Amino acid sequence: MEIKKTALAVLLALAWCIGFGRPTIAGAASPKDALIEIMQRELQRAQSELGKLDPAPYFMSYAVHDQTIQVAVGSQGSLVNSMCTRTRTADVIVRVGSDALDNTHGDNRPSGINSATIPLNDDADAIAHALWQLTYGEYRRASQTFLKVKTNTEVNAKEEDTSPDFSQEASEVHTDYSELAAAQDQHLLEEMVRRYSERFTRYAHVYRSTVMVTAQEARMYFVSTEGSRLVTPSASVRLMIEAETQADDGMELMRVETFQAETAGHLPGAAEIEARVDKMAADLKALRTAPLAEPYDGPALLSGRATAVFFHEVLGHRLEGHRQRGETEGQTFTKKINQPVLPDFLSVVDDPTQRVLQGVDLAGWYQYDDEGVPARRVEVIQNGVLKTFLMSRMPVKDFAKSNGHGRAQPGLMPTGRQGNLIVISSNGVKDADLRQKLIAEVKKQGKPYGLYFEDIEGGFTLTERTQPQAFLVLPILVWRVYPDGRPDELTRGVDIVGTPLAALSRILLTGEKTEVFNGVCGAESGSMPVSAAAPAMLFSDIEVQKRSHSLSRPPILPPPGFEASAPNNAGKIGGAP
Repeated sequence: MEIKKTALAVLLALAWCIGFGRPTIAGAASPKDALIEIMQRELQRAQSELGKLDPAPYFMSYAVHDQTIQVAVGSQGSLVNSMCTRTRTADVIVRVGSDALDNTHGDNRPSGINSATIPLNDDADAIAHALWQLTYGEYRRASQTFLKVKTNTEVNAKEEDTSPDFSQEASEVHTDYSELAAAQDQHLLEEMVRRYSERFTRYAHVYRSTVMVTAQEARMYFVSTEGSRLVTPSASVRLMIEAETQADDGMELMRVETFQAETAGHLPGAAEIEARVDKMAADLKALRTAPLAEPYDGPALLSGRATAVFFHEVLGHRLEGHRQRGETEGQTFTKKINQPVLPDFLSVVDDPTQRVLQGVDLAGWYQYDDEGVPARRVEVIQNGVLKTFLMSRMPVKDFAKSNGHGRAQPGLMPTGRQGNLIVISSNGVKDADLRQKLIAEVKKQGKPYGLYFEDIEGGFTLTERTQPQAFLVLPILVWRVYPDGRPDELTRGVDIVGTPLAALSRILLTGEKTEVFNGVCGAESGSMPVSAAAPAMLFSDIEVQKRSHSLSRPPILPPPGFEASAPNNAGKIGGAP
């Protein structure tokens, strides 16, 4: 489960199209949408005909994601790639059996969905034919899987959690045909990546850099046999800047900055982004000569941005509903409802209905989840006490209903996922005082130094019981803070490691200002946009380990254009005369 995604990974995930103009999304301005009418008719026909079979489906839904994506990629001031793609992806879900036991039981969730692209125009016959193929193929797989599920249920021992496989929810009707944000001019996107990537050309120590901007406009159409009928629009612009260098010992060093907003106009101004680029270059230069980290266990201060990522990985994933059920899940917090899991001055909410926080657009905002349930603000932890989980329509013991957190990328079955995870503190001090609080804790414990984590690029966590219930968070900028007044010392090659119950019990206090991290999180139901927000946080104890790295030498030749500034031994193996 990761909260990072590189520009290259996003680029490879896109399909090509000819031409860079924005196609019109069908039905965007029409109060009567042809596509959803076609979907509704074909779903009713399938329900009528398949209902005569044994076993008959007890639930079916059609979802179509109509997406237009514009991408521009630049490096060294030049355009590397420019593309536009439009796709319509249909997801057909068929559940056979009953909500108490169906074909998706246990490890069989993939048997519930069938996906494919469908025609871009509203050709009723062509779309109906595509949905018909998907539906019958999915019914055949679902019915075959259900027979296996029933057999396994009869011969296997009783499961720990015997909750139903699907929750009963009220039908929803909501059709939003409002205009999406104005399409971006492809030439302006291209100029943006040229401008910001060109700035790296003045830094010889930056060996690789990429700037990528992605503008996405989408409309989701959803119908179900329960009577739900939804049309919801969304739009986002994401700017990703990556830069890499290498230390003399072979360690590869990376800095990543991301900016995400609903529209390009909400992104920071050019001057602010260029200042970030310059800081990225300065950070990489300092990291090249920074000393290697050593294993450490002691006081640490995390910036708000770093704390946000930390909570997403260490806590957030373990609060997702489906992780409380199943014979393979570690179930860290399953039996801790109404028990303290954090200090009593901390509360945690996940609120996908919130669009902006501290003036920053939140990436995890949505109106309805991917199972047709309205997004809801969920107070997961109140004053340190665990109250609930982030629920999809997969029930778990004592939690029979969804709270609007069933999320998935097209083609995958929804599961309970984070949206906008927000940490709230009632024990905050002025951010300017946090450094002295850290130094006081270092002196109290008799440690040689404390650590300050300025920025974190991502991380991952393990939740299955067959593996250690541990996490690994990947910091980028880490400083040693000395109690004797020496200047802070940048270090490199640091990984934060630990187990969640121990790590979360060592929080002492927080700062006042909340910072936002927008990212992309990968898990069982695919890659989803998420936000995490938190104040800076002081820990009495955090454990770090040394990061592994390659032994490949940095480039022997200086970059083109920097020959005159190269050291005298450039190009000579080992600096031999």
